[in-house]
Amino acid sequence: MPSVSPGPVIGLIVQFTLLVVLASTTGLSSVGWLAGIAYGIGLCMLVERAMRTARRGALGPADRVTLTRALLTGCVTALVVDAFTRDIAVPVLVGVTAVALVLDAVDGRVARGTGTDSAFGARFDMEVDAFLILVLSVYAAPRFGAWVLAIGAMRYAYVAATWVLPWLRGRLFPRYWRKVVAAIQGITLAVAAAGLLPRPAVTVALAAALALLTESFGRDVVWLWQRRADAPVVAAGQSERVRA
Repeated sequence: MPSVSPGPVIGLIVQFTLLVVLASTTGLSSVGWLAGIAYGIGLCMLVERAMRTARRGALGPADRVTLTRALLTGCVTALVVDAFTRDIAVPVLVGVTAVALVLDAVDGRVARGTGTDSAFGARFDMEVDAFLILVLSVYAAPRFGAWVLAIGAMRYAYVAATWVLPWLRGRLFPRYWRKVVAAIQGITLAVAAAGLLPRPAVTVALAAALALLTESFGRDVVWLWQRRADAPVVAAGQSERVRA
């Protein structure tokens, strides 16, 4: 039986520890606990599988920063699920989210600074971004409307589309704007979660964020469509847009 990499296992232990801290300070219902534990187990399994696929024996410095963000996202997930059954400590939710968003600007710099940037690290970073945005959109939807879910669901809808439209798996040109748009989604949803600004203003900000996201995805879809006849493709679920 192949051995399990220590990074994901340590991550699962840290995730459990963070949930214990949440439960002892702000409280966490059984539903929140289940969501947090399920997330931690799923994270451990997916990272382990990705490391095997990439033939990585250990996590690099930037990967450990990304793992930290992923574990904080697990706390956000537990709190958001908890919010459907009871009142939660919103400042804690926003604070944990803010730290995760700040660290999003760190892992890339660490990777470049240490010369350890890789396709695995870029994919790991993107997956954490996408899931955090999804969870935050779920939290915002009851207050601002179900349409907010489109912010969190768009990337996953795109991935699903790549399974039936192979040309969507074509190689895209690098574009930093994709990362900027993703950051805008997280920041806007965090502001919405905080509930400190007038609802109309936040609604406009969310609509603007969704418009930017739609433009970003739409531009890439059009670019791939125009080159669908001769563009090389990658495996299903592994498109450049997925990793961008």
